[in-house]
Amino acid sequence: MFDNLSNRLDGIVKRLRGKGRLTEADVDEIMKEIRAALLEADVNVTVVRSVCNRIREHAIGATRSQALDPGQQVVKAVNDELVRILGGETLTVQYASKPPTVILMAGLQGSGKTTATGKLALWFKSQGRQPLLVGADLQRPAAVEQLRTLGRQVDVPVYSDPEDPILTAYEGVEEAKRLGRDVVIVDTAGRLSIDAEMMEQVRLISGAVSPDYTFLVIDAMTGQDAVQTAEAFHETLQIDGVILSKLDGDARGGAALSVKEVIGRPIAFASTGEKLDAFEQFHPDRMASRILGMGDVLTLIEQAERAFEADQAEQAAARMMEGEFTLDDFLEQMQAIKKMGSLKSIMSMMPGMPKELKNAEIDDEMLVPIEAMISSMTAEERARPQIINGSRRGRIAKGAGVEPGEVNRLVKQFGDMQKMMKKMGMTGGGKKGKGKRGGFPGLGGLGGMKDMPDMAELQEMMGQGGPGAPGGQLPGGFNPPR
Repeated sequence: MFDNLSNRLDGIVKRLRGKGRLTEADVDEIMKEIRAALLEADVNVTVVRSVCNRIREHAIGATRSQALDPGQQVVKAVNDELVRILGGETLTVQYASKPPTVILMAGLQGSGKTTATGKLALWFKSQGRQPLLVGADLQRPAAVEQLRTLGRQVDVPVYSDPEDPILTAYEGVEEAKRLGRDVVIVDTAGRLSIDAEMMEQVRLISGAVSPDYTFLVIDAMTGQDAVQTAEAFHETLQIDGVILSKLDGDARGGAALSVKEVIGRPIAFASTGEKLDAFEQFHPDRMASRILGMGDVLTLIEQAERAFEADQAEQAAARMMEGEFTLDDFLEQMQAIKKMGSLKSIMSMMPGMPKELKNAEIDDEMLVPIEAMISSMTAEERARPQIINGSRRGRIAKGAGVEPGEVNRLVKQFGDMQKMMKKMGMTGGGKKGKGKRGGFPGLGGLGGMKDMPDMAELQEMMGQGGPGAPGGQLPGGFNPPR
């Protein structure tokens, strides 16, 4: 979503790092570029003005100080401002001392409010809570049925009554008390645009249930309109936080970068994909780091911990570093990586990833032929791919719908990877790091990384010129079949 802004700021940051000293003329030039980058990202004009004034203040201070690297100070100022306008600190949900904790969901029709309600219920379940969904959106046809479908998918009960939305919301909270549910999420009606009737209804529902949190769902694709929507709802309801939907879209990011500054309320959660588990707490510092091209290792690790079974990952890491990693192990880890999200989103969180690779059109479907080839092998062939001869290769290719040459390439590249991993294990990248918290599953932790072969050596071992080079490979050393 922030690709264009990220690319512009990345260029500014690179130039700053190369400067040992900044003049006021340099600052003026930098501020013009930052202002243009924010305006191109559809950030509210008032927000752009105040943000640029604060960054300029820091930058001018850096030029007059005796700091060794004023460029880095300006980069830090840009990062700090991004964190600030994205919300500052991560919103921590405080549960009611006397359950249930009541959450009111508000937003315009089409913003993804009902889907976000289902995703939020699943998130609360992952926190060990027992939520109940309340369908108080009686305006939109099939809204309650959509909520019931989502409830079945996340295994959360849904309460609704077709008679009156305000009474439904109130009775939903009472139903939660009766069932012993500790969180209630009330889905309210939206409209195609803000009108007095909708605002009055949602105000009365809020009065009936006295919510602990009121979340406004905003479509991240709507740009400047999102700011006006947020202001109108905040005047009526006193919003506690914003949920951004469709953050995985190709919008310019203006909504995310404007809402906090305008209404003074943080972004609480973000919907990052169509799947119900593609929903996470919003961390302003991590998002700022991503926008500046510095990666997001913490989110990457959290996603990996959810996707990988710890014991299986450690066992696979041990076998990998001993050169005994099999195609079965590889298939299992590839499937787990897919649970973490799209390849492009994973790569965007890796620090130091070349811009060319981050911006490359990486399609998850590229992995399908590799999975098909491995699945077409017998158990013995997956354990000992070196036994694959001409007739076996032809059978596997036919079963996977690829050419025999692609099977050949897979087997050869897998053998190269085994050798590389064995060498890593011998040089200290294996058992030393195994089991350390913070390590990536399948790599045995990050301990011993300083003793591993450097990138040039790894590329030489893999017989290729790096992922960004012509003919370069996917992470893991595998070329997608052509």
